[in-house]
Amino acid sequence: MSRLQFLDGGGAMGAAIRDFDWSTTPLGAIEGWPAALRIAVGMMVSSRFPKCIIWGPDQITLHNDAFGEILGDKPAPLGRPLKDVWSEVWHEIEPLVELAYSGEPVFIEDFGLSIDRSGRREDAWFTFCYSPIRDEQGQVCGIMDTVIETTGKVLAVRNGQLINAELSHRIKNTLAMISAVANQTFRNADTLDSARERFTDRIAALGEAHSILIQQEWTAAPIRTVIEGALAPHRPGTGRFALSGPPVLLSSRQALSLALAVNELATNAVKHGALRNEAGTVSLTWEAQDEDFRLVWRENGGGTCPGPRHKGFGSQLMERILPADFSGRAEMTFAPEGLRYELTGRLAKPEV
Repeated sequence: MSRLQFLDGGGAMGAAIRDFDWSTTPLGAIEGWPAALRIAVGMMVSSRFPKCIIWGPDQITLHNDAFGEILGDKPAPLGRPLKDVWSEVWHEIEPLVELAYSGEPVFIEDFGLSIDRSGRREDAWFTFCYSPIRDEQGQVCGIMDTVIETTGKVLAVRNGQLINAELSHRIKNTLAMISAVANQTFRNADTLDSARERFTDRIAALGEAHSILIQQEWTAAPIRTVIEGALAPHRPGTGRFALSGPPVLLSSRQALSLALAVNELATNAVKHGALRNEAGTVSLTWEAQDEDFRLVWRENGGGTCPGPRHKGFGSQLMERILPADFSGRAEMTFAPEGLRYELTGRLAKPEV
């Protein structure tokens, strides 16, 4: 029977171990390996779980095929001391190796290390067990390292925690906005029915803007999509709105306030402005140069639009909230040809 039969079925690394010149290492020729080492190596190469053996006082390493993914592009580790293979993290793992060599099994979950396996440092996490390997006399001769990389899981958990924190923050902001909309809508309403109708309309506009932001993973919202979403319930036929402007990405806060503002302007146009008759039209244009931003809403053909009888939520939104979110100013003119609203300000950087 061949003395190398313990490597049969060991895959690529089984063949590599068989062909390696072990006489150049402290382990000596493979034919002279002790039974404990031969048995441990046979078990290792036959496993589909990532495993590595560290053997002898010089801590020479051998590994199986599955462990190759842990090593990445590290220089050929076969037959080299563990401290040379993992030199960049040796100061962190040496105490654990010594503990295992003393006969104490070591098990650690999600152990973080900054490793170099592709020519650059990267943060990685591992769950592993250092199991002492004993000879016939019970002496510890080496370690079986059984390991699985958990980097993906750790990062997923961390990202989930960040997302939950951000979601909580945004929910609080949204609830605060809804509360403000509700308070202002019902405080200045002529009747409960009109307040209910206006509140429902405003919440729908807010919901549409949220849907757009969710599709963009809350990083940014295209201005045309935001505007078209806010105008959708108010389009009384084709050709009444003319939209023009370059592609612009809005931050989540600017997208929400602009959606509410456009909804307010459209609602007012239907009830009191250009869209209350069949001849009126609305032109909505915007332009951007670097961070500078300008938007103009212009109504035509609807006659003079009367100013509001009192300052409600819509007026506060157009005159104070929207300009503040764009760090700019706004001007509203009730001209004979129709309402004109102009916003100038600066674009905020989209969230990342």
